[in-house]
Amino acid sequence: MEGYAPAPGKSGEGLMNATMPPPAIPFADRLGNVETSAIRELFKLLGKPGIISFAGGFPDSAMFDVEGLREASQRALAENPGAALQYGATEGYDPLRAQLAGFMQSKGVQAISPTDLIVTTGSQQALDLLGKTLVGPGDKVIVEGPTFLATIQCFRLYGADVVSAPVDDQGVQVDRLEALITEHRPKFVYLIPTFGNPSGALLSLERRRRILEIAVRTGTLIVEDDPYGDLYFDAPPPPSLLALSAQVPGSRELLVHCGSLSKVLSPGLRVGWLVAPQELLAKATMCKQFSDAHTSTFAQATAAAYLAAGRMPATLANVRRVYGQRAQALGDALRRDLGDAVEFTAPQGGLFVWARLTGAGGKLRDASELARRAIDRGVAFVPGAPFFAKDPDLASFRLSFATADEDKIREGIARLAQALA
Repeated sequence: MEGYAPAPGKSGEGLMNATMPPPAIPFADRLGNVETSAIRELFKLLGKPGIISFAGGFPDSAMFDVEGLREASQRALAENPGAALQYGATEGYDPLRAQLAGFMQSKGVQAISPTDLIVTTGSQQALDLLGKTLVGPGDKVIVEGPTFLATIQCFRLYGADVVSAPVDDQGVQVDRLEALITEHRPKFVYLIPTFGNPSGALLSLERRRRILEIAVRTGTLIVEDDPYGDLYFDAPPPPSLLALSAQVPGSRELLVHCGSLSKVLSPGLRVGWLVAPQELLAKATMCKQFSDAHTSTFAQATAAAYLAAGRMPATLANVRRVYGQRAQALGDALRRDLGDAVEFTAPQGGLFVWARLTGAGGKLRDASELARRAIDRGVAFVPGAPFFAKDPDLASFRLSFATADEDKIREGIARLAQALA
C-alpha cells in the first residue's frame, strides 16, 4: 500500500534488503579497458600542508591575464549578449573560428579558413571525438612511448590496441615508427611533436618532414596534438606538422591537428579546436552533437574577444619568460642535488622535465618507490610508468615546473634528494 513502510526487521523484504548486497550495475564492457588516472589518484595525497608539487600538468594561475579576460567577457556581453548566452552551432562560434584560423595563420599554417576547424571543449574532447569516429574494438593506434596518459585511456575506452613507438630527446624515433606502421597498419598515429607530455621532447625538423612523407607513402592518418607549441623559451620550435604539410604534397589530407587555449590562456575556458579533413570534421561534429551540443558559447565569445583585442602576444611573452626561468632553476637543482643519480634533457619549452633514475652509487631506481618516499618528505611528482601503453620504464618520472616559483623549486628538489638518499 502506497506510503506504508513496515517496521525494520518485520518483513521478509526488509530482512532480504538488510542481508543481501545491492544488485550489480551492468557497466559497459569497454570500461574494463581503462582505470582511474594514476595522476588524479596521486592528487589525493597532496592535501598535506607544505607539500611542494611537481605533479600537476597545468599552468600557473598567477600567469592568467585576469584583467584581459575580464575585459573580454564584458565585451562579449556588451556587443552580442544574445549570441554569448544562447545555444550555438555545434561547429563553434563563428567569430572564434575566424580568430582561431587567424591564430593558426600567424604560426605558418597556409590556406586555413574558419570552416577547416571546429571548436571543442578543450583539446581533450577533440581526442575523444577521434576515438568515437575512428576507433573500433581491436583497432591498432600508435602513440609515443611515453605519451599523454589521458590519450591512452581515451583510445582504450573505445577498444583500441595501443602500440608504443619509442621516443628520444628529438621526439619519436622515426625509423621505429615506420616499422610499426608497416607491421600494424594502424587507424592512426598520435603524436605530440612539440614539447611533449610527459617527455618534453621537441621533434626535429628533419623528423617532421619524414613523418609526413611516411604518412603519404603508407596512407596513414597522423594526429598532431599541439597544446604546448607556443610555450618555447628561446628560439621558436620548427613549424607544426600542419604548417609543414604545405611542403609535402598529399600530407594535408592525412593530417589532423588538435589545438588548445588551456595552457596559454586559461584551462577554465575549456576552448580547444580540431582541424581535419572535411569528411572527418563532419563525423566529429555529429558525435559532438550527441555529447555536449556545443562548447560554451559564453566561453567562446570571451575567447574570441580576447584574441581580437590583441593581448595574446604579451601574454605569451610573459609565460615564456617565467616558465623558462623555472625550467632553468629545476635543471640546475637536479644537477646540483641529485647529480649522476638522475639523467634528463633540459626542455626547450613546455611544462615538463622528463627524468630517469640511473641507480648510480647504489641509489634507488624505482620511481614509484621514490614517489612514495618523496610524499613523506613533502614533495610530489608523477612516476613515469602510467605514461607508457606497454613496457613501462619504471625508472622514469615527470616533473612539472609550471606552478612552483624558483625558491620552491630549489626547496622541492632538495627534499627529493633527501628522499633518494
